[in-house]
Amino acid sequence: MSIEWLAAYLLLGAFVGFFAGLLGVGGGGIMVPLLTTMFAAQGFPREHMVHLALGTSMAAIVLTSIASLRAHHAHGAVRWDIVKGITPGVLLGTFGGTFVASSMPTRPLAIFFACFMAYVSLQMILNVKPKPSRELPGALGMAGVGSGIGLVSALVAIGGGSLSVPFMTWCNVRMQNAIGTSAAIGLPIALAGAAGYLVNGWGSAGLPAWSLGYVFLPALVLISLVSVFTAPYGARLAHRLPVSTLKKIFAGILMLLSAKMLFTVFGG
Repeated sequence: MSIEWLAAYLLLGAFVGFFAGLLGVGGGGIMVPLLTTMFAAQGFPREHMVHLALGTSMAAIVLTSIASLRAHHAHGAVRWDIVKGITPGVLLGTFGGTFVASSMPTRPLAIFFACFMAYVSLQMILNVKPKPSRELPGALGMAGVGSGIGLVSALVAIGGGSLSVPFMTWCNVRMQNAIGTSAAIGLPIALAGAAGYLVNGWGSAGLPAWSLGYVFLPALVLISLVSVFTAPYGARLAHRLPVSTLKKIFAGILMLLSAKMLFTVFGG
């Protein structure tokens, strides 16, 4: 691999980590479309591009999830009772979701990703927050919700915050606790997703060198190393910059990146 591509993965990691710290969003929305474009430019097989982007993104989120979880736990913002109740469903849904994603052709998978990112972007732009109107469900209900969150998270390589935070807010969980708890839920999502994409891609024909299933190791290592260092800088600036305005700009970037991803997938 050339020095240019190594530098590109480092820059992507710096960008992902900074915005994760600044806006509290996972990196999948940035990583998946950019990795798809980068993999296409390197001549990776078209039928594996999006799956590799999803698997690599999920694996890269593991370290940032750990860092985010520790920070929120230190501030007492994690509702561990919710984490305990929802994690079994999350693990099952995420791991199972990787089998669904792996069975899907590249183009439908890219369309689903772009549509979901459009939903996330509109959520940011409109600042949609559901009104607290009910309580948390019982054990079976929590497992069901966790499975749904995990399934969608596996298909788009996110930590689940765009789904779990509104759900918990709707169930009368304070916003601070909803965000902190969502960060904790992101770790089992990332672990189950990375494991699932590794298993599903194992032995697939035509994968590039240095791939472990659907995880491309050079990108994983470089993105993870840098994002862990840049996330704290973003977090420090979160209290000094107009975050609400930046979220709208970021939402526009997500839409453009998703459109570019579709162009890459359908353009050849």
